[in-house]
Amino acid sequence: MSNERNLWVFIETAHNEARSVGLELLTPGRRLADEMGEELVAVVFGGDNSQPIQAIQALGSADKIISVEDKQLEYFNTDCYAYVMENLIRKYSPSSLLVGATNNGRDFTPRVSCRLHTGLTADCTQLSFSAETGNIVWTRPAFGGNLMACIECPETRPQMGTVRPGVFKRSVCEPKRAGQVINEPSNIPEDLNRIRVIESIREAADKIVKLEDAEIIVSGGRGVGGPEGFNCIRELAAELGAAVGASRAAVDSGWIPHYHQVGQTGKTVAPKVYIACGISGAIQHLAGMGGSNVIVAINKDETAPIFNYASYGIVGDLFEVVPALTKEIRRMKAE
Repeated sequence: MSNERNLWVFIETAHNEARSVGLELLTPGRRLADEMGEELVAVVFGGDNSQPIQAIQALGSADKIISVEDKQLEYFNTDCYAYVMENLIRKYSPSSLLVGATNNGRDFTPRVSCRLHTGLTADCTQLSFSAETGNIVWTRPAFGGNLMACIECPETRPQMGTVRPGVFKRSVCEPKRAGQVINEPSNIPEDLNRIRVIESIREAADKIVKLEDAEIIVSGGRGVGGPEGFNCIRELAAELGAAVGASRAAVDSGWIPHYHQVGQTGKTVAPKVYIACGISGAIQHLAGMGGSNVIVAINKDETAPIFNYASYGIVGDLFEVVPALTKEIRRMKAE
């Protein structure tokens, strides 16, 4: 394994724009690369990579950027993405690869690891480097989030892992690196691309809340009592320009769609402000929102575990507190 060097971060794109998860991973990627004494390389696929390259260079984290442009890569295609990534890894021999644990990342990355006969740790929430072993330590929840497993890949390279969106924050490096661009051909065989995108419809997707990108989230839990209980949650969120989240209990009860779920089996978020209404604070939920800058808890049970993690706690009936907050915010906005 002495020939493998440099840590790669895959920058996922959608509609020729960089998605947040890849840019977020440049933050731990830079730290790990420095600790390992290696370069950080951003890897981006797409039909037109001009915007993703600009976004990467603006952060100043990557030493190099490997760009593969091909119309066949404009829309995600499992076979094509796996083929191109496998060939790049065989050519450059990186020591490690970080990929966002999105639907796309979870789809093609296992195929790549299988073809390269190397390990893949899925759904990581923490990353560190062991100077003693020379391996990345991949930390992920196990047994329903009741414990955290620390996993190493000591015998094969590259070390590969998918990382949950929202776990790390995007940051600008000082001093900034130019990010030298290396253009690589895709060399995709004509018979490999067996899927053709006829039309891309964005309107429906735009209606789905993007919790990972939200700066403010107002979430409801079992305490909202039913689907109607989310009305006051939505009103507060609307005044704050926030996204609406939910606990697993609320989702499993059918009160709100699954794509609002925050937690171990939902989405991992790290907003500036997270307002938890009627949420007790189960460890599975805390695993998904513990990275929030400010946590405001509203619960009538003063012994609820959520108060142990909250920056501000309000003991009271959410159906009295939340409307009062909404009214006060409206008043302040009107002044």
